[in-house]
Amino acid sequence: MTAVLNAIGRGWLILTLAFLYLPILVMAAMSFNASPFYRLPVEFSTRWYAALMGNAALKQAAWNSVWIALVTTAIATALGTAAAIGLHRHRFPGRALLQAALYPPIAIPWLITGTAMLVFFYFLGIPRGSPAVVVGHVALAIPYVVIVVGARLKGFDPALEEAARSLGARPWQVAAWVTLPYLAPAVIAAALFAFAVSFDQFVISYFLAAPGDTTLPVEIYAAIRKGFTPEVNAVSTIVIGLSMALMLLVARLARFGEVR
Repeated sequence: MTAVLNAIGRGWLILTLAFLYLPILVMAAMSFNASPFYRLPVEFSTRWYAALMGNAALKQAAWNSVWIALVTTAIATALGTAAAIGLHRHRFPGRALLQAALYPPIAIPWLITGTAMLVFFYFLGIPRGSPAVVVGHVALAIPYVVIVVGARLKGFDPALEEAARSLGARPWQVAAWVTLPYLAPAVIAAALFAFAVSFDQFVISYFLAAPGDTTLPVEIYAAIRKGFTPEVNAVSTIVIGLSMALMLLVARLARFGEVR
């Protein structure tokens, strides 16, 4: 009976993985197909990647996504790490409520969040554009940073800092030689997570980006609406490859919130 249940479990796992990854594999295969009409069998060609290199709109959108993701990563990692340390070390009125407020941005559908940000920025007089996109991405990325770094802090022994202070270390030396080296794996994992969240973000970018100055996910969506071309398969394959590489690196440093 146990063997049958194990076989069923393995079969279900295989079906689930196939459901998740077969469309991606098909898309990647079609990006190397010479035919623009997906004629089978696949005739290997890199013509769509060559065409992608000549697509100025997609290249500009890709650059926008990269620099916005880098700025978002720097800001969200700094603010999120500081917030995680503050929430871990200090007890103050409303602390539990503040911690609970970190989770709704993750749970609330991004469509609702994007609409709310668009209306909020409109009333503040902030126009659509890259600064607004960065602010929106930072707001989405900070909770992930706080959660990842906060999980690492739960295993931190305050006696290490006390020992350093007792040996004459100044506060900045304690932070530089004791606290930050301990938190480094979590901070790196959180930064990679923030970069992936920003780079792949579509909804917030769609609502807040200015016309003609969009990010890569928005440009891909616009290209599909105008008329699908295999160049979209090529750029999507590159983006998925980079995103999966980042996620694997994050998984190497953190395992579902429990950082190694």
